[in-house]
Amino acid sequence: MTRSAKLIACAGVLAAAGAGYIALRTFFGLRVELAGSGTRPMFSFYKPEKHFENLERQRAAAAVPPDRSAAALPAESVVQTASAAPVRPPAAAAVAEYWTTFRGPQLMGIYAQKPIDTSWPAAGLKQLWRQPVGGGYASFVIAQGKAYTIEQRRKREIVAAYDVTTGREMWSHGWDAAFDESMGGPGPRATPTWDEGRLYALGAAGELRCLDGETGKRIWSKNILTDNGAENITWGMAAAPLVVDGKVIVLPGGPSGKSVVAYDKLTGEAVWKALDDKQAYTSPVVVTLAGKRQILVVSALRAMGLDVANGALLWEYPWRTEYDINSAQPIVTAPDRVFISAAYGHGADLIQIVQAGGKLSAKTLWSNNRMKNKFSSSVLREGYIYGLDEAILACMDASTGELKWKGGRYGYGQLLLAGDHLVVLSETGDLALVKASPSGFQEVAKFPALDGKTWNNPAIADGRLFVRNTTEMACFRIGKE
Repeated sequence: MTRSAKLIACAGVLAAAGAGYIALRTFFGLRVELAGSGTRPMFSFYKPEKHFENLERQRAAAAVPPDRSAAALPAESVVQTASAAPVRPPAAAAVAEYWTTFRGPQLMGIYAQKPIDTSWPAAGLKQLWRQPVGGGYASFVIAQGKAYTIEQRRKREIVAAYDVTTGREMWSHGWDAAFDESMGGPGPRATPTWDEGRLYALGAAGELRCLDGETGKRIWSKNILTDNGAENITWGMAAAPLVVDGKVIVLPGGPSGKSVVAYDKLTGEAVWKALDDKQAYTSPVVVTLAGKRQILVVSALRAMGLDVANGALLWEYPWRTEYDINSAQPIVTAPDRVFISAAYGHGADLIQIVQAGGKLSAKTLWSNNRMKNKFSSSVLREGYIYGLDEAILACMDASTGELKWKGGRYGYGQLLLAGDHLVVLSETGDLALVKASPSGFQEVAKFPALDGKTWNNPAIADGRLFVRNTTEMACFRIGKE
């Protein structure tokens, strides 16, 4: 075959492949997305119009007055989709507020409320409910019998409350917003925070709303980007709001001292504003280090501790990653030590916070590339750190950085610690149970829980495991019956 003939044949094959792809996309909804590696494609079948029609039909099964149809909703709306009267679960069923923040208490990714069942059936955990959900990468927070999340439904960001027992939508509150980017797609990224009956939800383009947790009605709102002269970051606002000492701490990344901002949690009025850092994708958390209670923040430039009362910088540690992507949550491993990690060719450091002469400073205890958390976060158990080194589960000694083992390919998923086991939600939607032991990798059970690319963190409260991705969500019984 001549060179010209080969080129013509090659062009014909490419044309046929292109035509086949267009046909699959048009008629069957073939969707091609990038995995967390940024290079490997992931294939699924998804027709947006059909998906949202199905979601809207499912939500409309609850009682909604005829004049409150989706087409008639204003730019800002609250829809009560259960009964007119607030539904409060019995005191025995409504667990004391436990999983009210991103990744649970102290944002540590640890469930310690009740023992979990570690003898999973071959078919998987008992499913309590499953239904479609809007897009985005937020997780759930759970309080007073409701699971809250934020979603993208068509061109609107929607905060919704679901009954934990049935999955029924109790209310939804929405506003016009449509953040989108090529890697992750559309939708909000930040998990809401629940505090004393109020829900604080942050949209991908900076819309912060304080809502009544029982009814979904707006109490106050503020766009943290426009309010602080800040530009959005590439993958959108992803830091969960932190509620502490009557303030809501957010990370708009504004210039001229408006990078970290505290608003009054009841009124939305600014209390203090601090620093000039470009922000990243981690959430602020309250910790105590070297005897000082403080707000721990990892920006695009550094890890740092801030005074809770006024935002004053207490200490700093350079931590800059390629593309300014710091996404993993820092972990306090000892009263004066913090573990930080990042991917994109970076690695992990253990920092010691030292107090001398009334001032705090940070120094490196160890540094290596054995744990590279990309956009998942590690967990700590009995002196050992467990996390996804890129896409492979690994265990390392927190005090020395020594790698104990590496095994189990879960893609760019997420994990939680429950007792002496890891609950791993893989990038492809599988749920796995893995022993949290430094002696070696041991997967106990695994089953498919969700369909499609799954980057959202799971959540656990009162023995229920909540999982979601950009198209569906489900609840499983993980607690011992």
